[in-house]
Amino acid sequence: MPAISSRKPYRIGRSRTGLGLFATKPIKKGDEIIEYFGPILDSRNKKHDEIENKYLFELNGRWTIDGSVRRNIARYINHACRPNAESDVQPRNRKVFIRAIKKIEPGEEINYDYGREYFKEFLKPIGCKCDACEKKRKLARAEERAAKQAAKKRAETRAAKKAMNGHALNGHALNGKALNTKALKGKAIRVTAKAAAKRKAPAAASPKRSSKAGSGARL
Repeated sequence: MPAISSRKPYRIGRSRTGLGLFATKPIKKGDEIIEYFGPILDSRNKKHDEIENKYLFELNGRWTIDGSVRRNIARYINHACRPNAESDVQPRNRKVFIRAIKKIEPGEEINYDYGREYFKEFLKPIGCKCDACEKKRKLARAEERAAKQAAKKRAETRAAKKAMNGHALNGHALNGKALNTKALKGKAIRVTAKAAAKRKAPAAASPKRSSKAGSGARL
């Protein structure tokens, strides 16, 4: 790891993605933080054009900075979708400087946007790990958990209502059966009372027949 002067407002430290560059002193908005430097590659040179690494910083269609050299401490600066710094590209001078676009506090990681092409080629396939993207993922996971819990609660509510309706229906059936039993019992009581009354009532006197054939006088 390259040594950094104590006068510099940054240090190399552990980041979410590995190593990163962190502020050691307050950095004001607009301040130049560090230069991104390395050998200048010419795309017209076949040997230069064949060089490939993830630290290549294109200045224009012809010139590119190969920032893979050890002394280029700026290569430790990580990408962020909502950065606190930006790259100041100067194609004529063949230089690139990293400047603060907002106030950076001590201990805060320094970052800038690598650009759409780099993002699509290197970061998107593995997932961007910057703070903004991490917050989006956490929010998405929280919303997914909340949706699952809400769905579970709705299912439990529906099950409870269904169970209550089932009990109510069973209660109505039992009440109907009880009413029918009472009706039958009442009918049986009336029939029994009628039979008892019939037994207790005195038998009606039957008319007596005369032993004589008739009471008229013979001629």
